[in-house]
Formats: sequence, C-alpha cells, structure tokens
Amino acid sequence: MADIDIIEDASPSQGSSSSSFSYKTPDPIKICGVGHLTMFGMTNKFDTDFPSGLTGKLAPEEFESTLVRINKVLGRSLPMNLRWLLCGCICCCCTMGMSMWPVLFLSKRTRHTLEKIIDHENQTLYHKLSLHLKLQKQMITSSNMMEYILLMEFRPKQPIYKPD
Repeated sequence: MADIDIIEDASPSQGSSSSSFSYKTPDPIKICGVGHLTMFGMTNKFDTDFPSGLTGKLAPEEFESTLVRINKVLGRSLPMNLRWLLCGCICCCCTMGMSMWPVLFLSKRTRHTLEKIIDHENQTLYHKLSLHLKLQKQMITSSNMMEYILLMEFRPKQPIYKPD
C-alpha cells in the first residue's frame, strides 16, 4: 500500500506533464488554383507541383493522383457551368433572374463532388499519414473576392504510451 501512495504522491508532481504533451504541428500547406477560369470562387485547375513541406510525409505520386482526380472533376464541370452562366445571363431579363439558378446548383454540386473525393482520399490515405486535406474558402489578397483552395493540414499524432 505504501508503494501505491508513493506512486500517487509522485504523480501529481508529474501530472502537469501529461497535460504538457504539446505537439508542434507545422503550418498547413495551401494549394491554390492555377486555372484560367474561375466561377463562384472555384478555379478549373489546381497546381499539381509537389510542395516541399510534404517531403518525407507523402509520396509525390500519391499527391499527384489526388490532384489529378480533383482536376478531372473541375475540368469537366466548370466549362459546362460557364455555358449555363452565359445562357442564364442572356435569359435573365425574361426570367427575372431565375435562369441563374441552374448555375448555382451546378456549382454547389461540383463543390459537393470535390468534398466527397477529398473525404475518400482522407479516409483511405491521408488520415493514416496524420494529414488532412480539405477544401476551404480564402480571401484573395489583391481583391475583396473569395476563392476555394486546398488546405493540407498536419494532424498531431496520438501517443500510444499515454493512458486513456
């Protein structure tokens, strides 16, 4: 019993060390759009260059395959959205603005499709490597507009030796 008391007496002085497990995570990596067409903040292409901050954490081929899937969806959907936008602008006066709804719904569908692809990639690859990829809105520095970027966050590793 005395041994247990000694362990309990020693643990409060070390109790602060269990809460002092602070893991320094690097800043997130931003992957910006580089396409020539941007509609509702969504560009038609993301940069497939491998960021140097991911060296040693992720294979360049896996990163590139993820961005190829994302760029494929964007390459298919945004030109169609542009056609609907032009058609909506032409018919806008006759339909009192309701001809713009298809463009908004198609843009929302594109965003949801991208989020599904990113969730799938996170579950199958990135979460296992303590990374998290997400689509996020960001303010453009040169203007007052918003754009979507891909953000690669580093998740702290959970220590397996720390008790529950």
